Amino acid sequence: MTQLGLPDDIRACLFDLDGVVTRTAVVHAAAWKATFDAFLRERDGADFRPFTDADYDQYVDGRPRADGVRSFLASRGVELPEGTPDDPPDAQTVNGVGNRKNALLLEKIRTDGVEPYEGTLHYIDAVRAAGLATAIVSSSANTRDVLRSIDAERLFDVRIDGVVARERGLPGKPRPDTFLAAARDLGVEASRAAVFEDALAGMDAGRSGHFGYVVGVDRVGQRDALYAHGADRVVKDLAELGGHA
Repeated sequence: MTQLGLPDDIRACLFDLDGVVTRTAVVHAAAWKATFDAFLRERDGADFRPFTDADYDQYVDGRPRADGVRSFLASRGVELPEGTPDDPPDAQTVNGVGNRKNALLLEKIRTDGVEPYEGTLHYIDAVRAAGLATAIVSSSANTRDVLRSIDAERLFDVRIDGVVARERGLPGKPRPDTFLAAARDLGVEASRAAVFEDALAGMDAGRSGHFGYVVGVDRVGQRDALYAHGADRVVKDLAELGGHA
């Protein structure tokens, strides 16, 4: 697998969506900031401290939506009732805040569209041409719609996303369960699967799941942190791994 930059015994590649396949990580970050800043401004008034890039990286990025809300608010000493996944966006619950963020995200996607990382798409084509199985593994409940919008659903043999995780009761990243489920659905042992992630929580999942290879995709200048959280290799774009025609 040297032409793909992978160990020879790798038989499957498991890709995160936002920030790896699509340029939607920045859209997610903007939607989270707008949501949390409005919530905190209303709650704290003159003591308002804005949601930062560091907050996004540490508490939210890569995690299921409700986990991100819970994790970040806990860092500010805020505890909300859980509510239910069907809570309206104005509900003062964990799920309500998460649904507020999702409404903003969908609005941004509808307005601005979704762009793929072409280097990733070319790499996935090469992976499949080499006979490796592929899966998309994302905490997003919008995964299928996003993939369809860039005509990329066909590139993945298995999809484990926020919808599937909820149906199966799978805890999200940084736990490895969603990646392990993808490998299991592909019929491949974790030790023979490679994980491709841009989030620190995804690195943690790759390491704790004992996957055969973990590639960190550094889109925002966190190379050292990706290595510290378990990456075997860090690249700025998957084109660096090879797989060119």
